[in-house]
Amino acid sequence: MRKTFLKKMRTTLAGQKQQILMQLDEEIREGKESELDAGMDTYDLASEEREREIHLILSDRDRDKLQAIENALERIEEGEYGICEDCEEEIAQARLEALPFTRLCVACQEEREKEARFQRRIDDGGGFGRSNLVDLDDS
Repeated sequence: MRKTFLKKMRTTLAGQKQQILMQLDEEIREGKESELDAGMDTYDLASEEREREIHLILSDRDRDKLQAIENALERIEEGEYGICEDCEEEIAQARLEALPFTRLCVACQEEREKEARFQRRIDDGGGFGRSNLVDLDDS
């Protein structure tokens, strides 16, 4: 991959990392300020708890994204950035620009998503699992 493109991606990833860290800091500050609120009624407390749960979910998602960004920065340093983990082919630059921390090319990502959907169907009992098959030997 060209050095200019890698430099651009490093800058993009570093910017995204900084933005997530700033958001997490802000959420932590807001959480500390909300803990100081006293004299809330039951509805206010329930609303505050729900908001805290949403922030925790978002924070988990942000932490996952932050880890993916850091992994991508490591792959740039190791010279492995832009190579699909499954097929080991180059990931299209347009995909990397859209999702700079991706580890898979479009074809491999689609394959993983198909497998996940199929597995969910089986887990939910809607697939062609063994329980849906008829044993013809017993007739």
